[in-house]
Order: sequence, then C-alpha cells, then structure tokens
Amino acid sequence: MEQADSCRRAASEAIADVEPPQLHDYLEATLDEASMVPGVLTLESATAAAAPDGSGRREFEGDLDTDHSDDSPNDSDGIATQAAGVQLIYEGLRLTRSLAHDEPWTTAETGTTAETADGQAGDLEILAADILVARGFYLLARTDAAGKAVRTVQAFGRDQTQRSTVAATDGPTRSSSTETTAESATHTDDNTGVDPATIDANLERNILELAVLTGTAAVGTTPSSRLLATAETIADAVDTDFPPVPECLDGLEPSFSEQSLEEQPTDRATSATDP
Repeated sequence: MEQADSCRRAASEAIADVEPPQLHDYLEATLDEASMVPGVLTLESATAAAAPDGSGRREFEGDLDTDHSDDSPNDSDGIATQAAGVQLIYEGLRLTRSLAHDEPWTTAETGTTAETADGQAGDLEILAADILVARGFYLLARTDAAGKAVRTVQAFGRDQTQRSTVAATDGPTRSSSTETTAESATHTDDNTGVDPATIDANLERNILELAVLTGTAAVGTTPSSRLLATAETIADAVDTDFPPVPECLDGLEPSFSEQSLEEQPTDRATSATDP
C-alpha cells in the first residue's frame, strides 16, 4: 500500500542519523515489521478532511503542508512527516509496554536482575523506545497535535502504573482519580472490574485518536464525529495489536473517506476530551 510505504519511509528518515549502527539497525527492523495503521489513518484523515466536496475522494499526493515557520520540519515533508510522528510515538510506547510486562533484566530462576545477554538486549530496547518517542515528538512539535501527543504519552504512563497495581493484586482495582478524559478512561471513579488487557488497549485507542487529530489539524480543521467514530471502531477491533493496513482499514462502515457535507467538525479530540 502506497500510503503505508510513505509513512515507513518518513519514519525511517527521522531515525536515519541514530548511532551506533547496532541501535540504528534495531530501529529500522522495528519499523520494517510494524503495521503502519496509525500513520495511514493520519493520512486518510487529512485526505477526508481536505476533500473539496467533503467526499474524501481527493487523491493524497504527500504535499498537504501546515502553516508553520520556515524552520519547521513539516514545511518540506508535508503530512507524511506528521503521520510518521504518530507512528514513531506509537512504536516507542508499544515497545515500552512490552518491556514493562516482560523485563529482560530479570532472570526467570531467581527473579533478580542479571547482566545477561537478555539484559543487554533490554538496555538496547529501552533506549530504542525512548528514541522512537522523542523523534515522534519532534515531528509533531510545531503542529496543532502536539498537545494531544503529550497527553497521549502521559495517559500511557498513568495506565501502565494502574496496570502494575492491577497485576500485583491479581484482580481489578478501583481508581481514586477523577479524571474523565478519553486518554484516561480507566481512571474514572466508577472504574471497577478493569483487567490489565483492557488497560493496555487504551494505548491503541488513544493513538488512533491522535492520528485522526493530527491528520485533520494538518489541513486546518478538527475531527468530525464520523472520523472519531471510525477510530473507535478500529480500536474495538484491534485490541492491542494492529494487523496489516489492508486488513484493518479496508471495508470499514462507515468509511472515513465518505463524510457527509452536512456533518460538522467536532472538537472532541482537542477540547471535550483534552482539558
């Protein structure tokens, strides 16, 4: 799929200068194996929002730029760069989540840390996760999606803290937080019976919302309710693992490329869900 290839290339360019070679190769391998669903949804959201007649039929050519200063990385690279930013943040957080669940520094026999080959691999992976998130932030830093990106990472940290508590108690926990944002859905006062898998799935849900917001903000608008509903539909279907793009995005009903002219944009992703 051309859009997936465009996202992958832009993401690879963002980490092209990483050294040493072993770390760079690991990052490249991570991107080579990754599903580009977050990045492609960003592109599709921009395409749908920018269509002159609201039909979403405008062909994406990779040149939808936002109005930033001359030193913004988005001026020359266009929306594909921002899509790569969303993708990189997701890959970094996904890797962090995997490391948090299965720490390579701890030996299975003793439960203690050890200087093993697995431990060294874990050091490389956590460094890679940090770089992926940092480069993703850089690509979105001067866009209208920057705040949402920050809140997505903050919500991930809160979710993983809560997940650790749930896992440690081997059962659901009741949160004392009163937050009601979409990024912190599992932290509401009436949150009972939450299991670790449900908490983990918040990452994919929040990343898809970030993708929709990033794409629409790139063309100077806000997400429609239909675009946000599409992100929710995808999140419900994928749980914590994005399949290849064609399996995930093809045949959605209603399609995010079929928005009504009468449908008005909503600021859900920027104000209603983001304080």
